[in-house]
Amino acid sequence: MKKIFLSICALFFCSMIFAQGITTASAYFKTISEYYSTIKDYEVDFEIKMDKTETAGKLSFKAPDLLRLDYTNPQEQVICFNGDMLTIYLPEAAAVLQQQINPESSNNAVSMTTPQGLALMTRYYTVAYETGQNAEPLEEGSDEMVVKFILSRKSASEAFRYIKVCVNEQTKLIRRVEAVTPKGEEFIFNFHDYKLNQGITDQRFIYDAPSSANNYNNFLYSE
Repeated sequence: MKKIFLSICALFFCSMIFAQGITTASAYFKTISEYYSTIKDYEVDFEIKMDKTETAGKLSFKAPDLLRLDYTNPQEQVICFNGDMLTIYLPEAAAVLQQQINPESSNNAVSMTTPQGLALMTRYYTVAYETGQNAEPLEEGSDEMVVKFILSRKSASEAFRYIKVCVNEQTKLIRRVEAVTPKGEEFIFNFHDYKLNQGITDQRFIYDAPSSANNYNNFLYSE
């Protein structure tokens, strides 16, 4: 009789949960990823905070994997990925860094704003709500409502110990990403003023660095 009573209670509890329309974090996050996969291209302003360092600029993306960051701080700095080659121009050092790269090897918080990045994150990180599925202010005093997720790495080989993602409740676009490394280093990415499906051409992702800059190829694997 006791087992029957407990079973009835469990069934009643489950029915109450579903009646309230609770969506699991992984299912909700999947809908965000699916929405991003419908976007052909976008531009968005970004700000990145790393300890006491702050950078800013404009990010351009075109499906399936073209990505470019034009910085306003530091001015003229550029990161461009044309689907095959990663190019980084550092004006202060007058240097151009280039590397052939596999898009799937990209493991950074900026890549989370692309469909591929979102899919990879769900493969390598466990998704949960930070507090719950209901939207809440982005931060204290803010009137922008977001759903907050926390992604915990499944293995120690991942670059970040955990990643917090804030998704605007209305637009379903990523508003903020906070990524923390195993050493406790924190990176905060803010994204503002999305412009979707503007018809960006492939030419946007062809970057010609100044001829006066020094070139360093395969910099990721250099001694």
